[in-house]
Amino acid sequence: MKINLSSLMCLIDENERQYSSLFFALKKHVLNTSIQELNGTTNIVEDNKKDFQEELAEVERLSKEITKLKNILYEKNNSFKLSDGRTIQSAIVENSNLRKLKDNLQTLLNYRNLKQRVTEVNNSYFQIQEINYNQEEINSQIQQLDLKIRNTDFEISKLNSIEFDIDL
Repeated sequence: MKINLSSLMCLIDENERQYSSLFFALKKHVLNTSIQELNGTTNIVEDNKKDFQEELAEVERLSKEITKLKNILYEKNNSFKLSDGRTIQSAIVENSNLRKLKDNLQTLLNYRNLKQRVTEVNNSYFQIQEINYNQEEINSQIQQLDLKIRNTDFEISKLNSIEFDIDL
């Protein structure tokens, strides 16, 4: 079967949703219900054994399929290379860290200089707090990080469309 990484990720997501839904249904069939009369006779009201076994087998099958598909995804993410030689997986990790750095740098832009009058019993003065970095430089660094992240994301997106064969 021919597939690309984007389609493979969608297939994995679809299987994981189906797995969750099926596992929820499985939990409904864990117990059998019966009524025992005072004279000792037992009548089965709800027998869920067959449904449970069928759903459990399907859950196990889906689990194996998800594992197989994720292994293929991780293998391809570690084999497809960006123009700079990084694998998709390493680029994803780096972009994740660059996004965290960018978010942290953006919080630095929220700080402002502060001048506050302090009055004591027989003394009065101004307490001044000034930012000890250039906000323009921080902003420029944020813009550079954003550009690098977008370029890497675009390159990953192009690689995600490369088709390859898999056996299902």
